[in-house]
Amino acid sequence: MTAARSLSTVDDLVAAGLVREDKRAQTAAVAERYAVAVTPPLVALIDADDPFDPIARQFVPDAAELVTLPEERDDPIGDLAHSPVEGVVHRYPDRVLLKAVHVCPVYCRFCFRREMVGPEGLGTLTPAELDAAIAYIAGRPQIWEVILTGGDPLVLSPRRLRDMMERLAAIDHLKIVRFHTRVPVVDPARIDAALIEALKASGKTTYVALHANHPREFTEDARAAIARIVDAGLVMISQTVLLKGVNDDADVLAALMRTFVENRIKPYYLHHPDLAPGTAHFRLSLAEGRALVERLRGRVSGLCQPAYILDIPGGHGKVRADSMAVEEADDGCFRLRDFRGETHFYPPKES
Repeated sequence: MTAARSLSTVDDLVAAGLVREDKRAQTAAVAERYAVAVTPPLVALIDADDPFDPIARQFVPDAAELVTLPEERDDPIGDLAHSPVEGVVHRYPDRVLLKAVHVCPVYCRFCFRREMVGPEGLGTLTPAELDAAIAYIAGRPQIWEVILTGGDPLVLSPRRLRDMMERLAAIDHLKIVRFHTRVPVVDPARIDAALIEALKASGKTTYVALHANHPREFTEDARAAIARIVDAGLVMISQTVLLKGVNDDADVLAALMRTFVENRIKPYYLHHPDLAPGTAHFRLSLAEGRALVERLRGRVSGLCQPAYILDIPGGHGKVRADSMAVEEADDGCFRLRDFRGETHFYPPKES
């Protein structure tokens, strides 16, 4: 029997009943601009009869994506401003992002790198570009952690992952390697012994940050894939984006955080949605997000409390959105203080 393939065209989505025929043209306009892919495990989770299905909302294109607001940006968190060599983002002194690949097994409709990822995106680093990225990391003793992101690094073959980890293992000052991925929930069969072994490197500690936004994403197969990772001695932490119509409810958010903990994943970041083009329909206001996170306190165990994070537009780094570094301003904006002590406004006063 031939394995089911991912849905990546409008025809696929219509045939699967995820897009109505009368929405074909609108969906095609979105797909022409932004990448589309929905894996079979996610297709099986979607209730096509529910217009508010939280899984469909994350992955099925919507005409609202064609609306771009003035404050939205192609590079909302300023990766390019902090990219000294191709594939590396060096925003903080002791850690860098290594974006070896710019494709994903699925394409989230709210992705903050949606202008960079996908089959028509920035692509995979060439051997020469990867050499330059590794050399940059090796030449800077202050770099303690490398975060592999992109794109989803776990779309790479075990051989390529192993080769990259061996090169990182040779850098003495580097101690932590972190992978950011959706794969355990969107393509759990990919998490096999060969891939897990490839994530290990002598003398380094490997973390796997799992991105999930709704408790329904934790299928039996996903839970088994997560167990394989944790049982192999790799530490798992979570990433979630706070999304209108998906998890902007204290009960849903509490259930999601409990599900992480039950699967031996420590809740880490709850992201306020970034100002990516065509994503306004996913964004709560910062005031709404702060109130929602406040409702989690006392409702769930301290083990289940993520850090509510806002990436300051323009590349100024992250700030705890519920901390004293964020103050409400008189004009309806919020005044943010970055890790350097500089002040910025959200939403930005100038786009």
